[in-house]
Amino acid sequence: MKNTERIGPDESRRDFIRKTITGTALLSAGGVLPGFSPASYARILGANEKVRVGMMGVNSRGLALASNFALQPNCTVISVSDVDTRAANKCLTTVEGIQNAKPKNQPDFRRALDDKEVDALIIAAPDHWHAPAAILASKAGKHVYLEKPCSHNPHEGELLVAAAKKYKNVIQMGNQRRSWPNVTQAIQAVQNGVIGRPYFAKGWYTNNRASIGIGKEVAVPAWLDYDLWQGPAPRRPYKDNLIHYNWHWLWHWGTGEALNNGTHMLDLMRWGLGVTYPAKVTSSGGRYRYKDDWEAPDTQVISLEFPNNTAMTWEGRSCNGRTVEGTSVGVMFYGDMGSLLIESGNSYKIFDLDNKLVKEVKNDLKIDPRNKMDPSQALDAIHIQNFFDSIKTGAALASDIVGGHQSTLLAQLGNIALRSGGMLDVDPANGHIRNNKAAEKLWQREYQKGWEPTV
Repeated sequence: MKNTERIGPDESRRDFIRKTITGTALLSAGGVLPGFSPASYARILGANEKVRVGMMGVNSRGLALASNFALQPNCTVISVSDVDTRAANKCLTTVEGIQNAKPKNQPDFRRALDDKEVDALIIAAPDHWHAPAAILASKAGKHVYLEKPCSHNPHEGELLVAAAKKYKNVIQMGNQRRSWPNVTQAIQAVQNGVIGRPYFAKGWYTNNRASIGIGKEVAVPAWLDYDLWQGPAPRRPYKDNLIHYNWHWLWHWGTGEALNNGTHMLDLMRWGLGVTYPAKVTSSGGRYRYKDDWEAPDTQVISLEFPNNTAMTWEGRSCNGRTVEGTSVGVMFYGDMGSLLIESGNSYKIFDLDNKLVKEVKNDLKIDPRNKMDPSQALDAIHIQNFFDSIKTGAALASDIVGGHQSTLLAQLGNIALRSGGMLDVDPANGHIRNNKAAEKLWQREYQKGWEPTV
């Protein structure tokens, strides 16, 4: 019997977006093909429809992301969600100025998920919201662009992988260096043997962050929906030094510098060495610089050993900005025939065993890795376009959620090791901790009743 059920316009449009090839993978770093203006490129797109996105979390980094998505010729930002009315209003005005259309103001992102016109949710909320929000979006049939880290704890990362498998949506993590052309070229060179067999990698991040002081319990500001800000996290009183950035350093909501910035470098090292889960993890460090509310380490070294006879370390110094190899953030790969340095931006250098520079590929765009809002807008547009291309054509993601979880887990295991005695025995088949009850308790967190994420 013939099926006479009519397909609604929303379903038809989603099918069109999945199947239409627009050539967006050919976009340059600036989001437009060389020699074409944004207006002329829009004409090339012709009848091909734009991906319509909702933004969740638009203060600082989220505002930069909203601006970048609005700048893409094949995208429209149609909703903005933030618990801070000031941040939301600023973003609404900024995006309207870019795309000449004002998004809807949806303070609660869950209402944006109810909107059938939203194709994808862009998540730049605090870490404790990353996985729960992405799972809710997946259940609602939305694609997800998820800022790093993909999860607050390892259990949530596994839930994300399960969600993508169940709901078959696109989930791209925002470790944008996976899409930077020269960085990709450098990793390929390592994998192709330019330094022989790579067996050790070192990554780092340095900054000069100030003290966050001792917070006082005060009334919640009128501009803030603090209950929704806390969301899945068990409720705690509001303090005057928590929002917007200092939550990064408090375990209840944040994940420390290891996941805030270390995720990027650990991801590159895992990629270059061709590894997934470690067999042994150690970490040392502490809050050394100031005596304040900051709980996570401001100085930390994470060491990971892998079953293919390789190892890596990551060094984080939040409160001393002395550079390593002349760069505030970077990765060095060491092999039996030489070394390769990926610097803070879209550049790299290759050295032989006598420390002679044998090749240098320089930045073609300026990068400021200490800019917490928008260090690399033009390069990040490539990652965004890869996300769109996967939605429209099924193209492979530069950073799918499986790899995103694996890289995030390296930093999480480092933090768990530090908080539970300094060393972990890990199952290299799945990344799970073995024979350490204290560490296993940190594999997942407690949730506010009724807010538990489920697939």
